[in-house]
Amino acid sequence: MDTWRKSSYSGPGDGNECVEVADSPTHIAIRDSKDPARATLTFPAEVFAPFVEALKR
Repeated sequence: MDTWRKSSYSGPGDGNECVEVADSPTHIAIRDSKDPARATLTFPAEVFAPFVEALKR
């Protein structure tokens, strides 16, 4: 998981203050773009979408 990209959940006006996402076939990782050296949250791929849906509620 070396390729980080801006999350589609980050808005266009967020500039460099956004959530970045990296994925592999089995896991999704997210991090804060303001401090990428800090810890990441890593989820099994199959639970990431339900996690995001729970945050929306």
